[in-house]
Amino acid sequence: MKRTIFGVAAAFALAATAPCVQAQSFINVLTGGTSGVYYPLGVAIGKIYGDKIPNVKTQVQATKASVENLILLQQGRGEIAFTLGDSLKAAWDGDEEAGFKTKLDKLRTIGAIYPNYIQIVATAESGIKTLADLKGKSLSVGAPKSGTELNSRAILSAAGMTYKDLGKVEYLPFAESVDLMKNRQLGATLQSAGLGVASLKDLSTSAPITVVSVPKETVDKIGPPFIAATIPANTYTGQDKDVPTAAVVNYLVTSSAVSDDLAYQMTKLVYESLPELANAHAAGKEIKLETAATGSPIPLHPGAIRYYKEKGLIK
Repeated sequence: MKRTIFGVAAAFALAATAPCVQAQSFINVLTGGTSGVYYPLGVAIGKIYGDKIPNVKTQVQATKASVENLILLQQGRGEIAFTLGDSLKAAWDGDEEAGFKTKLDKLRTIGAIYPNYIQIVATAESGIKTLADLKGKSLSVGAPKSGTELNSRAILSAAGMTYKDLGKVEYLPFAESVDLMKNRQLGATLQSAGLGVASLKDLSTSAPITVVSVPKETVDKIGPPFIAATIPANTYTGQDKDVPTAAVVNYLVTSSAVSDDLAYQMTKLVYESLPELANAHAAGKEIKLETAATGSPIPLHPGAIRYYKEKGLIK
């Protein structure tokens, strides 16, 4: 009996002195279509988290991007997500027209990442060279209620058009839009993404294209969070000149349900793993720590604030 009591006591003593084992955390990374920019960057982030956060299991989920991602975060079905800044503001405001029936009050920002460029690309044979040329022609505006589709509405509106002015509207993700263009069933596609998006690279190597400009005066009519930007020459095969366009900043967003410690680690590892993100996609080269804590239309997560204070970005 004495030996048994001693053994139990020793076991308790050992347990008391052993280091605490952290319960396994789960991080679901919400991205976008597999042919866009969110997905490869999300895969890279998922690997970074899986490799560097102890006791964490990661999953990368392909989605319809911004709007769906934010709704999933609010529902507790993801821990970190990519989104466009205008979609994020619409979610926080509860903009029903943008796809948000109520205010998504659980959203919290991790940080600003790279700008999305509005890239309107037409087949050369369509004859589409300007925004005005889209009248009466077929255009894919992105998946329904996606961030890209909201961008399409904004750009057309600033150019004095609506979907009714188009010959045909397709609500398709990037890769499907390009497939139709290759088959001569679609004149143009509007894709809101980082430069060098895989779908448009594929299209430009398959057929002659025209990258349609969005003039600065058109961008100025929309206003923030849209800014005037440039698609540099040779971003795509056959594009031999710079093309003016609009851009809007992307954000990594999480939920208030995510612990401060986990949000801190997620933030820290993104901005201290920028070479890995640059290797995952060219858009990753445009992610800068210096601008990470700026411009969010919703509050930063306390865990992110802790990291930015450590780096001197927030006082």
